[in-house]
Amino acid sequence: MTELPRFGAGIWHFASYVDRYATEGYGPPVGLLEQIERAGAVGDLSVVDLNWPFPGFDGSLDELRAALAAQRLSAVAITPEIYNSEFVKGSITHPDPGVRRHALEVLHEATGVARELGCDYVKLWFGQDGWDYPFQVDHQRVWQQALDGLGELCGAHPDMRFVIEYKPREPRVRIIFPTAARTLLGIERIGLPNLGVLLDFGHSLYGQETPADAAQLCIDHGRLFAIDVNDNMRGWDDDMVVGSVHLVETLEFFHTLRKNGWEGVWQLDQFPFREDSVEAARAGVRAMKAIHRALDTIDEQALAEAQSRHDALAAQKLVQRALLTAMVGED
Repeated sequence: MTELPRFGAGIWHFASYVDRYATEGYGPPVGLLEQIERAGAVGDLSVVDLNWPFPGFDGSLDELRAALAAQRLSAVAITPEIYNSEFVKGSITHPDPGVRRHALEVLHEATGVARELGCDYVKLWFGQDGWDYPFQVDHQRVWQQALDGLGELCGAHPDMRFVIEYKPREPRVRIIFPTAARTLLGIERIGLPNLGVLLDFGHSLYGQETPADAAQLCIDHGRLFAIDVNDNMRGWDDDMVVGSVHLVETLEFFHTLRKNGWEGVWQLDQFPFREDSVEAARAGVRAMKAIHRALDTIDEQALAEAQSRHDALAAQKLVQRALLTAMVGED
């Protein structure tokens, strides 16, 4: 059997959540150190993605390192919070140049923290950069502001990798990096080798992409630096447990990664609002392990032959056999 990949999770997986209806939250607040303990309790995680500034934690980086080490974890990424109310009209595309400069200062600080923690990358999610109404923005101007800001950030830190996590909408009605293709266009315009894509499987579904196709596109351009994995009903970014809805498409996504020799963390980005966060993480990892076993058993030659004929039924038979036997022996 092929060696298992590293598994990780966004640390927010182990927090508590609010929405616009349950504004009091779906549970009591969970501090960062307790989130780390919960991540360690999963048993299969080796890395976590951390928000910056660290929520509810004012200790030193040494204390944070010790807390991670106690759970046999390390930080794979820093995700700077450039999408909160402070940046309600955007971060690097905010109409106020002072706010744009402050957003870049936050990003530079986050990069320094990522370097101190030995992270693989800094994750950039521009959830507030975009628009809500026709004629609200000058599209050429905000696009150029985004490219200029990213060029400044990535150019200042050539030793660090940065990834753009694209998403079609939420919280803005339209986010400036909504698809794999548009994100790649921006990256190619900037032209720096340390800027790539984080492909969130659920965002790709929500954007009506085929995640395997989006992954192949990013790989073909040499820009697939990281992935986040979850599931949804395709009408919203539900962040459900991996494989709980689109299991076959999840298999196709990971098959594309393996076919191209892509090696990176298989990272959870789930939001278990009503589920136990540790058990939800275990369920996601269990699904990914089953997918990993299924990839080992697919008859690749027969699949290639079926695909050469565009024979959907033959291909489905092969992947269904692999998937439906992969969970045998699981608890």
